[in-house]
Amino acid sequence: MKICIFGAGAVGGNAAARLIAAGDAEVSIVARGAHLAAIREKGLTLHTEGQTLGGKPHAATDDPATLPPQDLVVVTLKAHSLPAIAAPLKALLAPGAAAVFFTNGVPWWWNHGLSEDGSLPLLDPEGRLWRDLGPESVLGGVVYSANAVTEPGVIAHSAGNRWIIGEPTGDVSTRADAAAAIFQKAGLNGEVTGDIRKAMWEKLVLNIAANPLCALSRLPLGRWHEVPGLGDLGVTLIRELLEVAKALGWDLTATVDPAASLPARPGRPGGKPSMLQDAEAGRPMEVEAIVGQLQAFGREQGIATPAIDVVLPLLRSLDAAVSRPPVKV
Repeated sequence: MKICIFGAGAVGGNAAARLIAAGDAEVSIVARGAHLAAIREKGLTLHTEGQTLGGKPHAATDDPATLPPQDLVVVTLKAHSLPAIAAPLKALLAPGAAAVFFTNGVPWWWNHGLSEDGSLPLLDPEGRLWRDLGPESVLGGVVYSANAVTEPGVIAHSAGNRWIIGEPTGDVSTRADAAAAIFQKAGLNGEVTGDIRKAMWEKLVLNIAANPLCALSRLPLGRWHEVPGLGDLGVTLIRELLEVAKALGWDLTATVDPAASLPARPGRPGGKPSMLQDAEAGRPMEVEAIVGQLQAFGREQGIATPAIDVVLPLLRSLDAAVSRPPVKV
């Protein structure tokens, strides 16, 4: 089985290292920069639970066109990076093969299997993913795995190892089963779900407060207790998300306690969510997938989202400031 990890950064690097170490698939990697150079020279190294795993991939490149057709492509790029890879990703897939997208927030393929409205404009502004890749090529994915690139070619895994895969249509499929099975052989806890959107909502419950509020405040989760009211705002964001999800047909209100779901609570470790890491590094943040699309859904459904309505423009402004600084003249 030929598997390509498209975007082998922190999360993708974890998956790639384990798949390489297991030896049950021919693993190729698409990466860039110093990380790619290190992988080519020394291979990929993963430190996890006192173990060191990894090795050299079959191929490592920044040009997916140099790779042969793949039986499975694991996409771990940030949501805003996806439209640019639509055509190269399609060309990389063998006939009948799938690309499984492990991305945060609402996925661009949301409407597939629900309506014929096409992709979501906030996530695929020109419709390139829907047109050039096609939602029929997609497996949805939700991942719980905390990782960091500690140096080029080296990944540190600190928590979580759950990889949820499902067809956007809700169908049972051999390709979803095969993807989960190869993950399991590599020590990645792959599982198949018949409702990948429910899994997405459950993950977004954890992200909707932690990511934007850490980015805006520049405080890691472990310091929220220093600012009265910050946690209350986080709980409000979770409540608004639950109302939007319910209006769309996913009622989690009986199983999700907003206060208990807040990642920043006394006794919990306080790390830096991805948005804070991106803000500090001057990288674009996943604003639309995690927050913007929730507001759009709320407005479509007539659900008021006053906290999101305040946080979103601030977050968009921060994203513009850190990732698109003004040009000096």
